[in-house]
Amino acid sequence: MATIWRHRSGEGLASDLDTLAEESPLEIRYGDADNERVVTMRTPGADTLLAVGLLLDMGLVDGPDDLLAVRQEGANSIRVRLRMHRAPPPVRKTAVTSACGVCGDSRLELDRLLASPPLGEGPEVPITRILDLPERLRAAQAMFLRSGGLHAAALFTLDGRLLRLEEDVGRHNAVDKVIGWACLERRLPLQRQLLMVSGRTSYEIVKKCIRARLPLLAAVSAPSSLAVELADASGMTLIGFLRPPRFNVYAGEARLRG
Repeated sequence: MATIWRHRSGEGLASDLDTLAEESPLEIRYGDADNERVVTMRTPGADTLLAVGLLLDMGLVDGPDDLLAVRQEGANSIRVRLRMHRAPPPVRKTAVTSACGVCGDSRLELDRLLASPPLGEGPEVPITRILDLPERLRAAQAMFLRSGGLHAAALFTLDGRLLRLEEDVGRHNAVDKVIGWACLERRLPLQRQLLMVSGRTSYEIVKKCIRARLPLLAAVSAPSSLAVELADASGMTLIGFLRPPRFNVYAGEARLRG
């Protein structure tokens, strides 16, 4: 809680209390060398899920069998023991912000992703199901309702049932937490699920979804040009500006029916 001054029409300034979204660093160590770690800014909570999801995105983990242990060491540190040592990606930054995820990934990584196997055809999803997603996401955002300062990522079944929702100051972190949960629950690949995110869709979020083999990604706001390029090349359905009764389809429109 923080003491603030609120202004209301005709009343001037008045002292009040407000709930703020918490942001603090998390160090994830997956080896003994100095470069075998990543530091990200995040909202505390579900830290082990965030660590697993981020290591999946980095290509250091393919599934739960690659993990020997994931342990919280203090409030802001996670230690991960991997079954097999893998060299850290040469283009990966060791510091990640909650705003941009992995800003600065090279065009070389994008070209590699564009050459990876496409997601394949299907499944088909009714348009009415897509239009239901924003309300289902908002209804489950308990932390956002208190602070107004958090993003969310929500994983749904094809019939619209909510499987998992995570909130964080960073959209990328929320996605990593959801995918990390799916990994530990042995639900990967997510070939028959949908992901809804608050805010805009960047290339990094599309990339995370492709690694999890998610066929459909919807967002409240716009995608970036690289997000559309990667989604289209990978066969993903990418939806933006999902604000019922309207939305835009930027790639993969064949999956939508009705």
